[in-house]
Amino acid sequence: MSACELCDSDGGVLIARRAEFRVIRAADAHFPAFYRVIWNEHVAEWTDLAVPQRSLCMQAVAKIETVLREALAPTKVNLASLGNVVPHLHWHVIARFDWDSHFPQPVWGMAQRRVDPPAAQRLPIALEALDARVAMELATPGRD
Repeated sequence: MSACELCDSDGGVLIARRAEFRVIRAADAHFPAFYRVIWNEHVAEWTDLAVPQRSLCMQAVAKIETVLREALAPTKVNLASLGNVVPHLHWHVIARFDWDSHFPQPVWGMAQRRVDPPAAQRLPIALEALDARVAMELATPGRD
C-alpha cells in the first residue's frame, strides 16, 4: 500500500508501543477517554491473527477497559473493531458517560446534547494521569 496513515503516523497520542501493536488516545474533544489498540502489521480481519496474537491483542483491550472502569467509573465502556478505511486491525476502547454528548447513541451517531464544561474537564482525573495509568497497566508483566 503506497500511503497508509497508520504506517505514516501513530494515529493519535501514543501511550504505549510494543512490537505487535501500539495504543493511542484519539484526539476527540467529545470523547476524551477514547483509546485504540492498533495492530502494527497490515492485518484487516480478526481471524487473520494467529490465536496467540488474538489473545495478546484482547489482553491489551481488557487492560485498558479495566483502567477506564477503575479510574473513571464510566456509565459504559464501548468496544468496537471496524477498520473499513485502514488496513490495520484496531480496537476502539471508549469510556462513555450518561452526560456525554451522544449517550446513549454510539460515538458515531447523532449528538443528543451539548456538554458544558467540556468533556475532558468533567473526568475525575486529568488525561495525562489517565494515559500514565494505561501505560503502566500495559507494561505490567504477569497481569495479562
